[in-house]
Amino acid sequence: MSFATTDLIDAHEQLQSCELQFRNFGRATHFSGAIRTVRCRHDNALVKRVLGEPGRGMVLVVDGTGSLWSALLGDMIAASALAQGWAGVLINGAVRDSAALATLALGIKALGTNPRRSAKRGDGDVDVAVQFGGVTFTPGHHLYSDQDGVVVAPAPLL
Repeated sequence: MSFATTDLIDAHEQLQSCELQFRNFGRATHFSGAIRTVRCRHDNALVKRVLGEPGRGMVLVVDGTGSLWSALLGDMIAASALAQGWAGVLINGAVRDSAALATLALGIKALGTNPRRSAKRGDGDVDVAVQFGGVTFTPGHHLYSDQDGVVVAPAPLL
């Protein structure tokens, strides 16, 4: 599927456009899919659990509250997500193992990196609406991401 977020937002002015400036870490620079969410801070146990489930082309949006204190995704969890059929992961927080992430055919966007691993207690919420960058990411809505940014629609556009 080929798309440009600039064309999508020009054609559909009601789309939400995320104001945060994410960096691309995965090899796939274009990705899209239905949204699932995890809200967590400094604890990636729920991220690991959800990305270990069949992804069916979905995108996991992780609200780590913008913290760069510890990574919420690394190479092993990302490899599991790819094997489970996820299209991508958008993280309002940090990743680690960035050189390894760059080799995976998975869309991965995050604010930055930190080699520190996160806690594994399972604190947080799954499949709840999360807000950051001026966007509400609602489970079941659709996310489109490319080099220009991230837009969200209530229903598939393509």
